[in-house]
Amino acid sequence: MNVSAHVDTFARDHLPPPEQWPELSFDLPELDYPARLNCAVELLAHAPPDRVAFRTPSGPCWTYGELRARVDRIAHLLSGELAVVPGNRVLLRGPTTPWLAACWLAVLKAGAIAVTVLAQQRPQELRTLCEIARVEHALCDVRAVDDLVKAEIPGLRITTYGGDSPGDLLNRPAPTGPYGAVDTACDDVALIAFTSGTTGRPKGCLHFHRDVLAIADTFSRHVLKPLPDDVFAGSPPLGFTFGLGGLVVFPLRAGASALLLEQAGPRQLLPAVAEHGVSVLFTAPTAYRAMLDELGGHDLSSLRRCVSAGENLPAATWRAWHERTGLRLINGIGATELLHIFISAADDDVRPGATGVPVPGWQARVQDADGAPVPDGEPGLLAVRGPVGCRYLADPRQRQYVRDGWNVTGDTYVREADGYFRYVARADDMIVSAGYNIAGPEVEEALLRHPDVVETAVVGRPDERRGQVVVAFTVLREGAPRDTEALRAFLRRELAPYKCPREFVLLDALPRTATGKLQRFRLRTSGCTDGDQQ
Repeated sequence: MNVSAHVDTFARDHLPPPEQWPELSFDLPELDYPARLNCAVELLAHAPPDRVAFRTPSGPCWTYGELRARVDRIAHLLSGELAVVPGNRVLLRGPTTPWLAACWLAVLKAGAIAVTVLAQQRPQELRTLCEIARVEHALCDVRAVDDLVKAEIPGLRITTYGGDSPGDLLNRPAPTGPYGAVDTACDDVALIAFTSGTTGRPKGCLHFHRDVLAIADTFSRHVLKPLPDDVFAGSPPLGFTFGLGGLVVFPLRAGASALLLEQAGPRQLLPAVAEHGVSVLFTAPTAYRAMLDELGGHDLSSLRRCVSAGENLPAATWRAWHERTGLRLINGIGATELLHIFISAADDDVRPGATGVPVPGWQARVQDADGAPVPDGEPGLLAVRGPVGCRYLADPRQRQYVRDGWNVTGDTYVREADGYFRYVARADDMIVSAGYNIAGPEVEEALLRHPDVVETAVVGRPDERRGQVVVAFTVLREGAPRDTEALRAFLRRELAPYKCPREFVLLDALPRTATGKLQRFRLRTSGCTDGDQQ
């Protein structure tokens, strides 16, 4: 590793030992980063000062010149009055706004480490994250500060922004003029991204300054192919690496702009696309499916790229979106551990029902539980490696994720003979019932073809006689008859009988994390008291 610029060495001191790191590769010329690198400088360096960087639904646009000046002002305050030293962890909390993005860039420019969390996280969750990362400083939108205060985190210094008080970050007097960025190493830790905690204690993923640029120089550059005139928008928050890449890193790296929406559900996205000329959209499969019913009356002619990630994209959703809009969804799989998308395909290379092929700069294979590659066409564990790798913060689960130099994502995949990767299930989502292996997503995809089904999740429930039985938790359209026998009859026409659910549980909504990920573990342990069981 290079000589660190960090005065506070906690993050580097708590990296996994080198023998537990994945093998890294920098095969593309654009991945040949210099030893000294500050990614905030790189993201802000190239666009003309009068080009628009950030847009909001109602406020004025921020140009790149204005963004640089505001980032420098915050960085001056961080390293001056707020006494943040390089290597300190700075928690960032608030809805998706240009000010949150500016704070993130300023933290990196000042050589500190950004810990961006979700505005929806509750006090106990915040306390846990700060404990794991030993956070002592926080920049928080004044509208989201209450739960952070209630968390009563020892030693945490909270500075709000967006308020009226003299102590507010934006009201404090600060030096004017450019800020000389801290001369960080390319392998200094830039951010700690926490897994969304669908199971167990959250894991802090340590990512370097070069990693931030690498996700833009692989997936964005080679698959997404953004243009300077593009306008990005999407639903994932900046505390979710899907959103951090899609709404900040990718547009800034391309000299493009991003529309930052505080409310970004399906009903907000479509009018925003029409009003602001959004051309690149990031959201989850569930949102694309929900937007299908809202397409009428919205002008989507500006859209040219639609990226889907966060969970499996059913072929039925891909085809329905394509039929209604003429746009091919860009499917992708990423992970917090690897920062963003590493398997995908776009344009004529898209194949509905498949995730795609390894993004340039990445390698992928399917292996068995012992780490041996399995033949094409057979399911196994997805393993990937490239310029970014998993490095958990002082967490013994590092050994589970990184095996023999590969990042093992926990997904079951099949590699087809022509090199395409097809999602089967999360490794722990495979249902074994009476000796049959049943992939929950296959049943979900079939059930989603029913016109009354809005969303569904299929899990296995322990059963003394069969080992497991298939249970379908399902949300129906408003006003649809709650007729589970009709659903069962429909599935019998779509699937082999052994794959059809033994039980249906009708819910008003599926349980999800604050990032929108489905909490399957809650369904596996559910007593079905929240819905109709039939």
